[in-house]
Amino acid sequence: MKFLFLEPFFGGSHRYFAEGLLQHSRYQIDLVTLPARFWKWRMRGAALYFLKNSPPLEDYDGLITSDLMSLSDFRVLAGTSCPPALVYFHESQITYPLAPGEAMDVHFGFTDMTTALAAKRILFNSQTHFDAFFSKLPGFLKMMPDFRPTWVVDDIRSRAGVLHPGCGVEGLNNDAPPFRSKPPLIIWNHRWEFDKNPKDFFLALDEMIKRGIDFRLALLGENFQNCPKDFTAARKRYGKRIVRYGYEPSRLAYEGWLKEGTVVVSTAWQENFGISMVEAISAGCIPLLPQRLSYPEIIPESFHKDFLYKNQEELVEELAGVLLGTSGSEGKIEKLSLEMKRFFWDYMIPQYDDELKNLGFMQGPKMKV
Repeated sequence: MKFLFLEPFFGGSHRYFAEGLLQHSRYQIDLVTLPARFWKWRMRGAALYFLKNSPPLEDYDGLITSDLMSLSDFRVLAGTSCPPALVYFHESQITYPLAPGEAMDVHFGFTDMTTALAAKRILFNSQTHFDAFFSKLPGFLKMMPDFRPTWVVDDIRSRAGVLHPGCGVEGLNNDAPPFRSKPPLIIWNHRWEFDKNPKDFFLALDEMIKRGIDFRLALLGENFQNCPKDFTAARKRYGKRIVRYGYEPSRLAYEGWLKEGTVVVSTAWQENFGISMVEAISAGCIPLLPQRLSYPEIIPESFHKDFLYKNQEELVEELAGVLLGTSGSEGKIEKLSLEMKRFFWDYMIPQYDDELKNLGFMQGPKMKV
């Protein structure tokens, strides 16, 4: 079988997922992409670009795409040549938090909805994301003044499932002991955007300084827009404590930072899965994560009390304990790191290939001309 992957936002988790799937699948997957910028215009116009810049659709058993494209536009314009499609929802505009001062543009939510309706199979990257989407979709439809298509909820749900993204972290989880230099290194490896809530992270660091607790800081992660003010202010405030400021393009160097890190912190308001956390934990970093979003899903329940915090005060106390070596969590990170193996591509790929096989069977036998 042969599949075409159209990725309208080839960056961050979208790129990570697409490249991992191509590398590990037993099927041939051809990838056509657009750069990771102008996401709103990608949702509006990527379908039109791909329509004229993709290989002949008749050559493929199935189509794969992500949520930042109007699949319904693409399918109707491609006509009968379009094979059955699988759409992978990394995020949804129906559930995504709004930036300060931003009003909701309902058209993007409708694009998510019609994209799902146009797909033969819909996969969400976590149960948390799946549940959030279907809990908010009925309320989203109620925003319509009349003639509400309430039937779409059950229609989409009937073709939807959950499959965690595979993570290429095998090299991080091995028998070699991690290198931990002094003072302890704090890792931030999230996007530099409002939904990752950097403000509370930096407030926790300020408290460490007030208490006289020494640390170093690696501010990793991608930034798709102008540098947020929180980060420019942090660069001045923490000065020489910062050993890395900005996205690390070298995968080998990025893994080196994770292996050197003592603790990785999230203060996110939005996280549908958490690839960066799986990576850091696999490298042996002690995670401090809010007890919300997808984190209780990716951290086994037996570890919740050790690595999930309930509020800002708990984050401060837990972070202080980790930096001082008094938290007691150091002895549990090795076991938690091994738990991350369930997200490795070697474990996940059979499930993805089964999805692709089923998608290809929906196409039926190809006509020979």
